[in-house]
Amino acid sequence: MSASVTFKGDAVALAGPELKVGDKAPDFSLQAIDMSDVTLTTDAGSARIVAVVPSLDTSVCSKETKSFNDAAKSDPSLNIYSVSCDLPFAMKRWCAAEGVENVKALSDHRTAAFGEAYGVKIDGGPLDRVLCRAVFVIGADDTLKHVEYCSEIAEEPDYDAAIAAAKG
Repeated sequence: MSASVTFKGDAVALAGPELKVGDKAPDFSLQAIDMSDVTLTTDAGSARIVAVVPSLDTSVCSKETKSFNDAAKSDPSLNIYSVSCDLPFAMKRWCAAEGVENVKALSDHRTAAFGEAYGVKIDGGPLDRVLCRAVFVIGADDTLKHVEYCSEIAEEPDYDAAIAAAKG
């Protein structure tokens, strides 16, 4: 069963399962802005906040990523990823222009396998193959400690809940 989300009030179909707190985090391979691969094991042994956004070049995604960047700047123990299907070149440009240095921007553009494994890949419609907005907190033991599929893609997630789960 997929999560239930909307975009500006219209239902959006998602590929992949709806993950739950307590599930083992699916493995992934994403591309960083320096073109290196980042996987589930890259930061093993630490909690990771994985903030999934449709595109860094949209107003809500930009605000969300900058909010998480501020949180990571205030607390360097937070390990935060921002995942989209944006190309690494565009992500690098955006991060430099916006001063985002504390969040790791990662791309699922090559295979969209992350999107399917985490149940966030939009399946059909005008946003086909883009990722919906969601936040996952992966604990040091690689289990999900917090899961939020934003019911409306155009709205921000609960930052405080994700940060509290990462710290807990």
